[in-house]
Amino acid sequence: MKLLVTGGAGFIGSNFVRMITSGELEGVTSLVVLDKLTYSGNLQNLDGIQKSEFEFIEGDICNQPLVEGIMKRVDCVVNFAAESHVDRSIQSSKEFFRTNVLGTQTLIDAARQNSVATFLQVSTDEVYGSITNGSWDEQFPLKPNSPYAASKASGDLLVRSYVNTYGMDIRITRCSNNYGPYQFPEKIIPLFITNIIDGKKVPLFGNGLNRRDWLHVDDHCRGIYAVLASGKAGEIYNIGGGTEITNKELTTLILNKMGKDFTDIDFVPDRLGHDFRYSISINKITSELGYKPQVKFEAGIDKTIAWYIENERWWRPLK
Repeated sequence: MKLLVTGGAGFIGSNFVRMITSGELEGVTSLVVLDKLTYSGNLQNLDGIQKSEFEFIEGDICNQPLVEGIMKRVDCVVNFAAESHVDRSIQSSKEFFRTNVLGTQTLIDAARQNSVATFLQVSTDEVYGSITNGSWDEQFPLKPNSPYAASKASGDLLVRSYVNTYGMDIRITRCSNNYGPYQFPEKIIPLFITNIIDGKKVPLFGNGLNRRDWLHVDDHCRGIYAVLASGKAGEIYNIGGGTEITNKELTTLILNKMGKDFTDIDFVPDRLGHDFRYSISINKITSELGYKPQVKFEAGIDKTIAWYIENERWWRPLK
C-alpha cells in the first residue's frame, strides 16, 4: 500500500503515522505525510521517527498542483487534515469551510483523476448533532449544530457523492471524542491537565452536564486502519471508545488524579449552541471488522496525564 496521510503532523494523524512506522499497523510499503503546519500541526509530533520511514511534505490540501503531484505516487489516502476546534469555528468559520470542504474537494478530485484506489475520510460524531437517548448508527441523518460540525458534514456529503457519481472507493469514519498524547492544549483534557500543572483553575462550560463518549487516540487509529484495510467501499463506520460520562465527571476525575478537588473548577458561560450529548453505536465496525477499543478509560487518562507531565517542553510553547 502506497499511502498518503494528510494532516499527519496533527494530533490524530501523527499518532497514526507513529503506529504505521512502528510496525503496529502493517501493510504500508511507502508513506507520504502532507501537512500545512498550522497552529495545531507540529513537526515535533513526528520527532523520533526515522526520516527514511516516511516522506514529509509541507503544504496545503487546497493547493491543487501540489496535491495532484502527490496523488500520482500513491494508491490510498487517509484524510485527517481539518480545522477541528468548535470554539474557533464559532469565532470565525471561514477557514473551517476552506479546509474541511474546499480542501477535501481538492483532494478527492485529485484522487479521482489519478485513479487512487481508496480514499478514507476521517470525520466526527459531531455531524449527527445531539441525541437525548440511545445512540447514533451510521444511518442517522446529519444535523450539525456548530460551524465546525457543519463543515465536516459538508465534507462527508461531498466525498460520499463520488461513490455514485464516479464509482470511487470512498470510506468514511466518524469518531467520538479523542484524547491522548500530542493533543493540542486547547482541547478539554490537555487544557485541564496543563492548567493544573500550572496551578490554575480549569474552565468548565455551563453546569458541566454535557455528555461525551471518550476514545483513546490509539484505538481510533486502529479503527481507521481496520476500515482502510478491510472496510467496504461506500460505507460509513462509527468508531467509539465506550466510555460515556459528563464533562463534570471527566473534570472531577482529572482533578482527583492530580491531587486537586472541586474548588479548582471555574464554571464559565456555556458555549454557544453547545450540544448536550453525543453517543455513537459501534456495532457495525465491531461485527464487520472485529474492532473493539483496547484502552481502558482510566488507564488511558493516567497515561495521558503522565505524558503531559513528562513532556512540558512540547506543550509549553503551544500554550
